[in-house]
Amino acid sequence: MKYFIITKKQIALALAVLICATAAIITSVSAFAGSNRKLPIYCVDTPDKKIAISFDAAWGNDDTHTLIEILKEYNVPATFFVVGAWVDKYPESVKELADAGHRIQNHSNTHPYMTQLSTAQMADELTACNEKIKAITGVSPTLFRPPYGDYDNAVIETVNGINMYPIQWSVDSLDWKENATADSIYDRVTSKVTNGSIVLFHNDAEHTPEALPNILKTLKDEGYEFVFIDDLIMKENYTIDHSGKQIKNAGA
Repeated sequence: MKYFIITKKQIALALAVLICATAAIITSVSAFAGSNRKLPIYCVDTPDKKIAISFDAAWGNDDTHTLIEILKEYNVPATFFVVGAWVDKYPESVKELADAGHRIQNHSNTHPYMTQLSTAQMADELTACNEKIKAITGVSPTLFRPPYGDYDNAVIETVNGINMYPIQWSVDSLDWKENATADSIYDRVTSKVTNGSIVLFHNDAEHTPEALPNILKTLKDEGYEFVFIDDLIMKENYTIDHSGKQIKNAGA
């Protein structure tokens, strides 16, 4: 009878090989899963100094008129993502935004976590909000921003399935935070904006009206052109990289 003696060194080597093999499998699975992950558009790859600013409107309405006046003073177009329930409460503000030349897009009907809904419920959220906006403005939205920035593949597929573009942001002003100040909002936005950025503000954040004029002036002085999100993004022949940046396909 033969006996095989396994040394501690051999055991350690075997364990090391097993650990490496396991790590390789996990990495391969993660890479495969990541490659199948669908993303909204966070920003756009462009050589032009073009950016888009946006406002989410879901709750209050104290500052909407003031924001319209500031945007008018600096001749800046903006994209407003509004919730259907907000449209119900403030139809006159929706009309004022449209009359001022701003574009109004979809932020859901009731501001739910979209990933917790069925596909049918997601579609209902989108279509109900679209109908409310179109009833006032005459224009049906083409962009959708999920509440709370909450999305998964099913959300992206549902949005694309009704011929809309899912939109996030690459620069968050953090104007909604309790400790936000006009200076902190200004510093954050102006330090992070680059070509193709999509900037997020909120229509009812306490210090946004105070911060916005200086932000617009500074970015204009730096040579940035403000455009609507749906004019900034590409509509075809593009890919979205791992960071959510929209990139034109080679040869397109």
